[in-house]
Parts: sequence; structure tokens; C-alpha cells
Amino acid sequence: MAPNWLDVLDEIVRVSGRHGRDDLIQWLRRRRAQLLDPRLRVLVVGEPKQGKSLLINALLNATVCPVGEGVSTTIPTVVGHAETPGAALVWSPLPGGGRPADPAPAHRPGPERSGPVRSDPPRRPPAGSGARWPAAGDGAEPRRSAPGPGVEPRSPAPPWPEAGPGQTMAGQPGTPVRRPSPATGPLGTEVVGPARRIAVPMERIAARISGRTAGIGDVAAAPEAAPTPAGSTSVSAGQAGDADGSAGPRPGSGVEHAEIGIPRALLASGLVLIDTPGMDVTDPRRPISPAAAPGQADLVLLVSDVTRELSVTELNLLLQIAQSHANVAVVQSKIDMVPHWRAVVERNRQHLADAGVAAALIPVSATLRLQAARTNDKQLNAESHFPELINRLKRDQAGKADTLGRKAVALSSRTVIEQLAAPLRAELAVTTAAGKSGPISKLHAAQREVDELRRCSQRWQNTLNDEMADLISDVEYDLRDRTRQILRKVDEAFDTADPLTGWETFQDWLTENLTDAAEANYAWLAERCGWIAQRVAGSFERYGFDALPSWSVRVPENLADRIQVMEQPTVERFTRTQKLVTGLRGSYGGVLMFGLATTLAGMPLINPISLGAGALFGGKSVRDEGKSLLKRRQAAVKTATQRHVDDFFLRLSKDTKDTARQVQRMLRDHFSGLTEELQEGIVRSFRSAKQAAEVDAAQRDQRQRRIAEEMKRLADLYERAQALAGIAVVATDRSGLEPGP
Repeated sequence: MAPNWLDVLDEIVRVSGRHGRDDLIQWLRRRRAQLLDPRLRVLVVGEPKQGKSLLINALLNATVCPVGEGVSTTIPTVVGHAETPGAALVWSPLPGGGRPADPAPAHRPGPERSGPVRSDPPRRPPAGSGARWPAAGDGAEPRRSAPGPGVEPRSPAPPWPEAGPGQTMAGQPGTPVRRPSPATGPLGTEVVGPARRIAVPMERIAARISGRTAGIGDVAAAPEAAPTPAGSTSVSAGQAGDADGSAGPRPGSGVEHAEIGIPRALLASGLVLIDTPGMDVTDPRRPISPAAAPGQADLVLLVSDVTRELSVTELNLLLQIAQSHANVAVVQSKIDMVPHWRAVVERNRQHLADAGVAAALIPVSATLRLQAARTNDKQLNAESHFPELINRLKRDQAGKADTLGRKAVALSSRTVIEQLAAPLRAELAVTTAAGKSGPISKLHAAQREVDELRRCSQRWQNTLNDEMADLISDVEYDLRDRTRQILRKVDEAFDTADPLTGWETFQDWLTENLTDAAEANYAWLAERCGWIAQRVAGSFERYGFDALPSWSVRVPENLADRIQVMEQPTVERFTRTQKLVTGLRGSYGGVLMFGLATTLAGMPLINPISLGAGALFGGKSVRDEGKSLLKRRQAAVKTATQRHVDDFFLRLSKDTKDTARQVQRMLRDHFSGLTEELQEGIVRSFRSAKQAAEVDAAQRDQRQRRIAEEMKRLADLYERAQALAGIAVVATDRSGLEPGP
């Protein structure tokens, strides 16, 4: 007779099919096959140097996992039953599809948990097996799992992959997966595709597990091949190359794990033990073998030594595993080293209760267990507490088809039904929100848009008027400043220069400087006009289109032709006749003055002294008159230049003001037309929205009824699944599903 949880699981598969979720169907089928497999796969995880490998050795009373000072597990190790001892390294090929597709969220419904304040988990796959994190060469960052509700992320993600719906055991959609069966081999390791097994001597497998050898070339050939799962290739280390001469699997070409088979009664019953690397040893960017995925395990044992209390990292890991796994236990190792280990165990039980982790806590001592096995001391074996752990393993194996199956289906139903209900809730929320916004509310929204457009129109008009007034004032000041600088240079030049010499050079210089001033003033005008247009257009940004006009202000090409050339003013020249008359007039006084003075000495009026004095006085008169005429010419030129520059300023100032006012009128017309178009569009959209809302109301009500009915069916199915694990759903669960009546 099929167990009752199988009917519920099949019903969930059928519901997933109705929702078109083929990825969920494939995942559920893999879970179904795993739960029907009589073997019990036990995954041993924990931080480094906590005694994971020694725990497995003590369970089996055999040195199958390397232990010792400076020795750490670097690859997963699967230990199962075999008639004769054997070991092998298994390389599973990397999927070629790159990063696995993101599955739907796995927000687990359940009771609120107390404990350290931590963030809610992101979307992550439900419990599966075989998917890997992308390797460094995949071109994608590794996806890290987040801690569960009530746990703050404090540590890197666990060093194993998780497969979600739509992914195979290796995380590659569409890859055939060989189901676990007795034909799979004594170890029962699921392998994806053409996995390669290399037989390794038992005495050499420990070196590879601990990372002391790097690959196939460092492993000696095995005298006999290890038991080989059906459908996989088994070769010796000396025959690692392919038949065509190509190299065999190398580290980095796939995900690697070790398989060890030994004859043990505990393993012969179907128990498979899986040792994993320490959490902070494995590179989170490195893909891990599907053999170490919690989704493939029936029981997860977290090993933590009793020398300390459970760390935040370990509590986070337990919460994360508990979200996707129904069977978790904590093994407290090394109780022989701590006299007060019972107090530490009790405090750790309290930590688990505070964090909301429903995990049994089993204290053990591997050292006492191994010593008891060597001396056949039953009392010492009892003190090691290993019988309690072995009984737990036997109970789980015996109850896998019942208790474990019911818990696993209840947990899987949370994931699947949550993913099925999430789009329905989202659609229901959308339709409910849409139902609250009827034609009246849309009319009010349209009226608010009209009011906002009116305010926008008032803003841009005020902005345009203010900016253009400032522009006219600034342009006039800029032109006045430029002309004043030119006049200052003219005054400085004609303080010493003679207008009669180099007039043409001065004329060209003045025309060039006035042209430069006009072009610079016009360029600034054009730039400011463009800036004003952008600022006014910024008032229309909320409407989502470019409101700038298609035209722009440019400097006139014939601006230089508008500049008049300054004519040379009429200035008085100092001719030779004027110089002669001025010299005679000045020398007369000198001859008379010095002649009268020399007559007292008995000399005539006209004598060499009086003539020399007359010549000196005449020359001085000529020089003084020349300087006086130069000053008058310079003053005349400065006055004429001042009038010419003032005329230039008046004409150009008039042109710039006219241009600015023309730009203002064009911008006003452009943005006024734009405002009218927006107003017409708002009115049209309101009318069409009103008509569409009336038609959509009936369809929305019908769709809401269908969604409510489907949500009720999912809630009933969820309640049935939770009842399998003895969980009574009496109120709205965290999944948002209401149970049926």
C-alpha cells in the first residue's frame, strides 16, 4: 500500500501541471524518487576541525576519511557498503549552460522564530540536488544562499550547490539524470552524464581527499578497479587518458568527489555517509559535486565540537538548511575533552530553541568510540554516546518511507505551493488595486493633471519673462563693458601716438576689436537663449518628452559687414611755414633780450651771443608749438573714436534687444502650443480611460473570482500536506494561503 504522503505529492504534481510549471514537476519527481529510495544518505557538514571525518571513522570503526594534524578534507567523500574495500575518484562534467536559471522564491512559511535579528532570505531554490554555483570561468559571480528568517548573514554561503525547479542534478536544464537504484553501485552516488571514475588504491585515496595530490597523475594505478556504478566508466589512474589519446579528467574540468566502499553491517542496511569540506575551506566560487548537496541527503548532521557554544555561523547554517530540509541534527563532538560538556550542550539546546531550529542535539566522543572498539569495551562505548547516534540513524532509515517522507512532503509543499500562489497573489493584488481606482478616481487624477499643467504653464511663463529681462540687461552691460575696454586702450595708445602716423593701422585695429566685441556679445546672447530654452523646457520633464524647440539662435554671418569703418577726423598739421613763423617769433624775444644785455658790455645789439640766444628761443618755440598741436590732434581723435564707439554701441544694442525679444516671442509661441497639445492629450486619455474602466470592471471581477477559487484549492492542498507532519493550519500561514473550510 502506498504511503499517504505519496498521494499528496502526486496531487501537488498534478496541480503544478495545471499551472504550467514543468520545472516544479521535474523537481517533485526527483524528490519522489529520492523518498522512495530505501537508502539513507547522511550528509555530514560543519566548520573545519570539528571532527566530521573522525565521526565517520568512529561510526564505521574504520579509517576511511583522513584525519590528523594539518589534514583537512578538500573534496566530498561518499562512504557506502561494498563486499570488498575499494575507492575511486569521480569527476562529473560541468554543465555547459553557464549559470543555472534562477528558480522561484523559496520563502518558507512557518512560525515566527526568535533569536538573533537577521534579514529574510532572498529567492532561492527549494531543496534539490546537483546544481552548482557558477565557476570562476563561467563569467558570472557565484550565487550565495542567504540565511533564513530571523538569521543575520554573518558568514559565506555553504559550500554546496542547490538545484531548483527546472534544473537537473548538475544544474543544467535538460541533462539526463540517472536515478538512484541498486544498479547505481554500492555507494549509491547519483552521477550526471558521462561521469568518469578513476579507481584509486585505498592507501592513496586519503592523499587526494586531503588535497595533498593535485590530480590523476599524482595517484598510482589501482591493482583492482573499485566497484563501478552502472552506466559509468571505470579506469585506473594509469589509464586516465581517453582512447583517442586525449587527456582524461583533470581537476577543474568537472566537479570531483571521492567514493569509498567497505564491508560494514551498518552500511549494508543502506546507510550512505557523506563527508564534506569545512565551510570556510571550500572556495565558494568553485563548483561542488552533487554528492555534497543537502537536497540529495535524507539526513544532515552538523558537527560542532563541545569546546565552545554554537557560533553564529553555525546557527545561520542550521536555519538555512532547515528551510529546505526536513531532517537535521546537531552532533556535539569531543565530549571527552571538556569536563563540563553537559552545560555546553544545554546552552546549545537553548540556542537552537531561541533560533527556532527543530534539530536534535547528540553529544558524542569519537575518541572513546574508537578506543571502545579496539578494547571491545561496551561501557566505554556507551560513554561515547555513539549508540544514541546509531539508533537515530536506524530510526531515520526505518521511518524514511513514513515519518521522513511525510515531513519532506510537508516541507516541499511549502516551496511548491508558495511558488504557485505567488503569481496568483500578485495578480489578485493588482486586480484589487485596480478595482479601487474607478472612473471617478481617474477623473480626479485627470483633473489633477490639468491643474498641474496649468501651474506648469504659469511657471514657465514667469521663468521666460524673468530670464529674458535679465538677459537683455546682461547683454547690454556686457556690450558696454567691452566698448569701454576698447576706449581705454585707445586713450592709452593716443596718449603718446600721433594720429597723423599709422592711422590705417589704428583704423584696422579698431574695426577688428569692435567686430570681436560684437561677435562675442552675440555668441553670449545665443548661449543664454539656449540655456533659457532648456530651463523653460525643464518644466515639462514630468511629461516624458523633449520640449526643446528645433531651432536655435546663431551669430549673424554678416555681422562684420554691419560694423562701419571710422573715418579719419580733420586735424591741424604743423607746416614748414608755421614752423618758420613760430621760430622767428620766438627768436625775436631772445635776440632783443640778450642784445640789450650785451650792449652794457659795449657790444652791439646784434652780436653772436644775441643771435645764439635767438636761435635757442626760436627752436624752443617750434617744439612747444609742435607739442601743443599734437595734444590737440590726440584729443580730436579720442573724441572722434568715442563718438564712433557710441554709435556702434547704440546700433548693436538695438539689434541684440530686438533679437532677444524675437526669441522670447518664439519661445512663448512654442511652449504655448506644447501646453495646448498636452491639455488635449490629457482630456483624450481621460475619456478613453473612462470607457476602458467600465469594460474592464466585469472582466476583473470574473478573474478575481477564479483566482480566489484557485487560491482556496491551493490552501486546501497546503493544509493536507502540513497535516502529514502533524502541523495544524489554523490561521493564515506565512505563505498567504487561507485553509479551506
